[in-house]
Amino acid sequence: MMKLAKIIEGIKPVDRKWILKAQERTSRLVMPTRALGRLHEISEQLCAIQESLEPAIDRKAILVMAGDHGVVEEGVSAYPQEVTPAMVQTFLAGGAGINAISRQVGADVWVVDMGVIADIDATGLKAADHLVVQKVAKGTANFTRSPAMSRPGAETAIVTGFQQAATLFEQGADILGTGDMGIGNTTPSAAIGAVLTGASLDEMVGRGTGVDDAGLARKRDAIRRGIEFNSPRPEDGLGVLAKIGGFEIGGIAGAILAGAFHRRAVVVDGFISTAGALIAHALCPTVKDYLFAGHCSEEPGHGMMLQHLGLTPILDLGMRLGEGTGAALAMNVIEAAVRMFKEVLTFEEAGVAKK
Repeated sequence: MMKLAKIIEGIKPVDRKWILKAQERTSRLVMPTRALGRLHEISEQLCAIQESLEPAIDRKAILVMAGDHGVVEEGVSAYPQEVTPAMVQTFLAGGAGINAISRQVGADVWVVDMGVIADIDATGLKAADHLVVQKVAKGTANFTRSPAMSRPGAETAIVTGFQQAATLFEQGADILGTGDMGIGNTTPSAAIGAVLTGASLDEMVGRGTGVDDAGLARKRDAIRRGIEFNSPRPEDGLGVLAKIGGFEIGGIAGAILAGAFHRRAVVVDGFISTAGALIAHALCPTVKDYLFAGHCSEEPGHGMMLQHLGLTPILDLGMRLGEGTGAALAMNVIEAAVRMFKEVLTFEEAGVAKK
């Protein structure tokens, strides 16, 4: 396994000269100046990531990280923990939201069991070969009473996520979307968001899967107690993950680091995925060069997370499912940006006079 320090050492910022080259082509496209708005920014960022004026995202993949959480004991979720393995089976059967949207955009869905308590039986399921079991442990500890995981466990989660994403890149994936599954995982995500952005719990903590007012109060109280007990330091991203995070969140952070390491674009999904992005960013701020924010979640703290990362969401459709659905859907827009950049004629090619 590659060490985390070695991974971070291998990440370099994009070369800004490719942005300038791409902007020069954009300026000559047969349309009013930057008439397609953010599509131009998206295409130019892809040119810089891939170091090419012929960017391609022909092969798309969604990597769904799954794990369970000890803090569920505090009554923070509207759903029982047994839903986590059941939903993983649904992903592998092809019947979840992420499957429907991924089929529409032409993305391959992979699931990594980073720390589900149950042993998942994929026998007979359509995509059983797309399940990778890499349990760091069977669920995290309840972070109101102890750290969620050990520091070595946190590094293992990140490096495991890195390896799984790196494998997809090595197999030819041009672009990766992050996804998650884990009952209770908006609680550690909100805790991470509060610590790393400095936002208050009232601002950061939302209803997740739909807890009532009493459940929301329990959730905020559990996060407050967890932060007070563990005293995570914002400058120590690995420590934040270990103290108040989740195995799947660490896996997402590792996948994001892999994108930057291998010079591939990563589309971040919603609240949980962005908690993973916050961890990756705390470890290596350069990862931002390789990220697109797929959408803005209905979770109240998500906008503050994105603002902290300096990312503007591509979509804002009131979504809050997770699974990678927002990342997958945004790939349609990213592909449109690529086609626009490569297929629209220049003024010279079209024989149209400039203003």
